[in-house]
Amino acid sequence: MPAEASSAVLAVEGLSKRFGGVVAVDDCSFEIERGSVVGIIGPNGSGKSTLFNLLTSVLRPDAGVVRYRGERIEGLPLYQIARQGIGRTYQSVKIFRDLSVWMNLEIAAMGRGRSDWEVPARQWLERFGLTHLVNDTSDTLSIGQQRLLELAMNLAMSPDLLLLDEPLAGVNPVVRDTIADAVAALRREGKTFLIIEHHMNFVMRLCDKIVVMDHGEKIAEGVPEAIRRDERVINALLGKGTTRA
Repeated sequence: MPAEASSAVLAVEGLSKRFGGVVAVDDCSFEIERGSVVGIIGPNGSGKSTLFNLLTSVLRPDAGVVRYRGERIEGLPLYQIARQGIGRTYQSVKIFRDLSVWMNLEIAAMGRGRSDWEVPARQWLERFGLTHLVNDTSDTLSIGQQRLLELAMNLAMSPDLLLLDEPLAGVNPVVRDTIADAVAALRREGKTFLIIEHHMNFVMRLCDKIVVMDHGEKIAEGVPEAIRRDERVINALLGKGTTRA
C-alpha cells in the first residue's frame, strides 16, 4: 500500500538486520494505527529489542523501510526521530544516574528542544509518586522508580508514539499497575504505543494487536484472542520463559 494511502502512524516494511552470519531481524513488516497499543512478544533472542533499535536508528537496517506519518525515518539521527514525536524506553533503564530526578527531566526536554515541559513533568512525577524524590540522585531510586522516571522523561514531552521495551521488568505489582493504568489512559487520549513485554496478562489486556517474533521472523500478527490460540505462537513461547501471570 502506498504510504499516502495508509492510515498507519508507523509502517514497517521488510525490515532486516544481520550481525555477521546471524539474522537478527528478517523481513519484518507490520503497521500501527493511530491511538492503538501494539504488543511485540516472543522468546528471548527473537529480535524484539533489535527491532526497536532499528525503528529508532540506534541501529541501521540492512534492508527495509520505516515510515512515520508517511515519511521515511530509517537512518535519521536519534534526536530528529525524538523531535518528530517518537519516544522510547529501554530494557536496561537509561537515565542519568548521577543527576537528580528533576535534572533528568530537564535533559530530556533539552534533547527534544522543548520549553513547555515543566508543568507536565510535575504532573507525571505526582502521578507516578515521585514528587518527594525530585531532588534525589537518580541512582538512589529503586528499579521500579527508575522505570517510572524514564517513562516520565518521555511522557512529559507529549510524544505521539511511545516505544516501551519491557517496561515491567523487575518492577513490583504496584508499579506494574501504575504503568498499565498510564498506558490505558493515554490510549484513550489518542496516544499510540508499541510495547515489548513478557507479562502476558499485561499484553492481552492492553493490546489491540500483537506481533509475535521468533528467531528474527514475524511468525504471527493479530488480535489478542487469535494470538492466544495460534499454535505457532504456543510452540514458540512454551517453556521459553514467557511470564503468563
